[in-house]
Amino acid sequence: MAVSPTGTSVSGLTEAEAKEFHGIFITSFIVFTVVAIIAHFLAWQWRPWLPGPHGYATSWLTDHGSLITHTISQLV
Repeated sequence: MAVSPTGTSVSGLTEAEAKEFHGIFITSFIVFTVVAIIAHFLAWQWRPWLPGPHGYATSWLTDHGSLITHTISQLV
C-alpha cells in the first residue's frame, strides 16, 4: 500500500480542503432542509395529511377565494 504524503488524509484532501468541503456540505444540507420544510408546509396547507372527520370534501380550501383569504391571513 502506498504511503500518503505528509499533510493529506485518507481521502486525499488537505486539512484546508477538508474544512472547505465540510462548510459547503453543511451549507447545502441546511438549504436543502429549509426547502424541504417549506415544501412540506405548503403541501400540508394544500392537502392536510390527516383530514377532518368528514374527509377532504368539507375542507376550507375547496375554492380559490378561501385559499387566497387563508394564504393572506397566514402571511399577515
